[in-house]
Amino acid sequence: MNQRVDVRAWIQYQWSYMLAWLGGERRVNERAYETGAFVRRREIQSPSDLLQLILTWAVGGCSLRETVALAAEAGLADVSDVALLKRISRSCGWLTSLLTDLLADRVENAEMNTRIRLIDATAISSPGHGGTSLRVHMAMQLGTNRCDTIEVTDGHGAESLDRFTFSPGEIVIADAGYAHRAGLAGVAEAGAYFLVRLPWSSLPLETRDGEPFDLFAALNSLAEAERGEFAVQFRPPKARPLACRLVAIRKTEALAAEARQRVLANSKRHGTKAINLRTLEYAGFICVLTNAPVELSSRSILDLYRFRWQIEMKFKNLKSVLDLGNVPARSPELLKAYVLAKLLVAVVIDRLLSAESFFPWGYPMPDDQLLAPQHDPA
Repeated sequence: MNQRVDVRAWIQYQWSYMLAWLGGERRVNERAYETGAFVRRREIQSPSDLLQLILTWAVGGCSLRETVALAAEAGLADVSDVALLKRISRSCGWLTSLLTDLLADRVENAEMNTRIRLIDATAISSPGHGGTSLRVHMAMQLGTNRCDTIEVTDGHGAESLDRFTFSPGEIVIADAGYAHRAGLAGVAEAGAYFLVRLPWSSLPLETRDGEPFDLFAALNSLAEAERGEFAVQFRPPKARPLACRLVAIRKTEALAAEARQRVLANSKRHGTKAINLRTLEYAGFICVLTNAPVELSSRSILDLYRFRWQIEMKFKNLKSVLDLGNVPARSPELLKAYVLAKLLVAVVIDRLLSAESFFPWGYPMPDDQLLAPQHDPA
C-alpha cells in the first residue's frame, strides 16, 4: 500500500540526507554567506536550518505560520512568521546558486558525447495576477531526460536562445518562440546545430542566391503525406548570411483542421479582430529550420523534432507533482524563492530517478566528507 510521506519525514528527520544531495552542509552554508542570504544568527542558528524552513514552506505545502510552528515543535528555531518571511525574501540569490551548483554537478558527471537538448519555457502566475508573474527557462537533455540549465526571470523575460550556452556538435531543439535570427546565429557560432519550428512571418528567408524565398509556393508544392527540403538562408544582425535547410511536411487534413481551430480560439481569447489567412494556411504544415549537416536527413530532422513534446511533459509534471503552478506567494521576492525552492527539489528528484543516483547507501557523499578519519602518525 502506498503511503504519502509526511513533510517532517523527509525534511526534518532525514535532513542530513537531503543536504548530501545538495553537495553537503559546508557548500550550503558557504553559498548562503556568499550571497548575503544569511548574515548572522539570531532566531535561526545556521543557513542549513533556514533552508530546512524554506523547503518546509515551499515544497512541504505549509503556510508560514505552520512552518514556524513545526520549527518550534522540532526545536529547530523559535522565529515569527514575519521574521521568516523577511529571511525567505532575501534567499533568491542563494537558492539560485544552489540550483546552479546542482545542475553543474550533473553536467560534470554526464557523458560528454553528442547531446540533443530540448529548450522551452513556462509561465507562472501569482494569485490574482492575470498575466505572467515569472517565467522558468529550461534546457533538458533528450537522451537522459535530465535538466542541465534552469533560469527564473520575471514575466518580461523573453524566450531566447541567448540565455543558454552551447557546445560544438550538440543539437538544440526548440519551438517557434526561439526562432530569432540573433539567437540562431549564436548557436551556429558555437559550433552547435539548431532545429526550430519556423514562424511564417517573423523570420524572412532567402534562397542561397540572396533572393526572397517564396515560402508558401514551396509548401504548396508538397504532395499529400510528403516531406520536402529546401536550401535557404537568413541574415543575422551584422553578420554574413547563414545557410540552412527548411524541412517541411504537410499535415493530414484532420490535424490541419484542429490546428486552424486552435488559431481561431487563440484569436478569440486575445481579442484579435482579424486573422491573416496565411496563418490559417500555414497551420496545415510543420516547418523546421535547421543548420544541421546534410548527413542528417530530412526524415531524421522531423523524427528528432517530434520529441520536443518531452520538455512540455517535464513542465506539466513539475506543475502537477510539485504543484509548481499553484503559487501562494504574492510579493515578487517571495514568489521567486518559492519557485526556486521547488525547482531545487525537482532536480534532486530527477537525479533519484536516473541511473546516476544509484548509491547502495541511498545518497551521494559530499565532497567535504572524508572517506576515513585522519590520524596522526604514531
